[in-house]
Order: sequence, then C-alpha cells, then structure tokens
Amino acid sequence: MKIAVAGKGGAGKTTVSGTVARALARAGHSVLALDADANPMLGVSLGVGAEQTDLLLGVRQGLETGEVEHEPTIEGMVERFGADAPDGVRLVVASRIDGDSPGCQCCGVSPDQLLRELEDGGRTVLCDLEAGLGTILRLAPGNADVVLVVANPAAKALEVARRAVAIAADKTEVIVLANRVRDDADLETIRAAIPDRELVVIPEDATIARADRDGVAPIDLDPYSPGVKALVALADRLAGAPVPA
Repeated sequence: MKIAVAGKGGAGKTTVSGTVARALARAGHSVLALDADANPMLGVSLGVGAEQTDLLLGVRQGLETGEVEHEPTIEGMVERFGADAPDGVRLVVASRIDGDSPGCQCCGVSPDQLLRELEDGGRTVLCDLEAGLGTILRLAPGNADVVLVVANPAAKALEVARRAVAIAADKTEVIVLANRVRDDADLETIRAAIPDRELVVIPEDATIARADRDGVAPIDLDPYSPGVKALVALADRLAGAPVPA
C-alpha cells in the first residue's frame, strides 16, 4: 500500500504522517516513511529526534558538495539515505536538493517518481509530501493507493485542501482529515469548504501541541490522547482492520 499525505505547510500533515506510520508499524506492518518536504521534519514526528533528522538532511546536502557518493537505484536510496525509527519504521529523507544531476535517482528524484517506482513488496510506503499542491498536480493515477488531505479551520489551509481534493480525486482514493478541530464550529467551517466528503476528525490535542514544542513523537508522549487515538484509528482503517468504537 502506498499512502501520500498532502496539505498546506503548518496544517499538520507531518504529525499525521509520523503518527500514522508508527501506528501501522505497531500493528505489525513493515513501514517505509518518505520525507519529501522541503523542510524535512518527519523524523521528529516519528521519534527519531531533531539531531538524527538533521544528520539525515546533512547526508542529502552532502551530495551537492561531492562529500557523499550518488546512489543510482531507488532501493539503494532507502538503504543509504535512511535511518531506523522506533517500532521498526524505516525513514528516508527524499527531498530534492539544489544543483541536482539530471537523471540521478538520489538527488533528482521527485516524490511522485518515488511513489511510482518503489515496489511495496508487502510493506506500506507512506510519503509526507512537500507542502502545497505541486506533487499532487504531478501525481499520476496508480502512484498512490490513497491520498490523505489534511485540512484545519484556517482559511489558507482550507483552500489548499479543497484544491488538493479536487485534483487528487480524479487519480486515486482521497480521505479528508479535519485536523485541530476544537468544536462544532470548526468542523462546520471545514465541512463548508469541502462539502460532500466524509471527514475523519482529528480533535485539537494538547499532547500533540506539546510534542511539536518539545520535538518528540506524539505517540510516545501519550498514545491515548484524543488526537493520537484518532490517528491510530485512521491507521487501522487504512490497514483494513476494524476501527475501534
């Protein structure tokens, strides 16, 4: 299964990506998490920590200076530019770099190409996309089995989410996440912007806010907080397991 997570920067897509990846791994799935954002912070949400995340980014940037040798294969990227995260998740920082070499897999690869060419091989591939609509516009049918579109009640986030849903719905299954919902008014704001779509509600959660502040994984801080529980339930749904009541 291949999952792409889209949304405006700051909407919460990286927290969603990290928590869903960890929940899938805890349920026994082999998970490959790809950080394709220009500001790669998925390692923090996965629980790798800011220091290790920076080290992975530094390896990517070393391609530009010639300090790191290029890798000609996609699977080689997974091995050389990745790190093991908690619960057995494999994290790969796969953001593009400046001055990439045309045709080079490790520095010129795009998120949509990664999703297309990576064989799932019984594993779940989850990609935290770059913020905005760029990758969704390029995404070809079949490159992802499902796109999670993260929306929160802010006007700009809703506009990006609305457009992402419209673009992705012609290519694959789309699930809309109503994130950081504080009350019924927030939920109605999101529903009005993205009508005729089921919304998976992720409530506002002090645990997630504290995890973001402290640079830790929300699922490690409190796996039973309301927002984390909602994301774990989403992971169960994606995996085909019954969603707890």
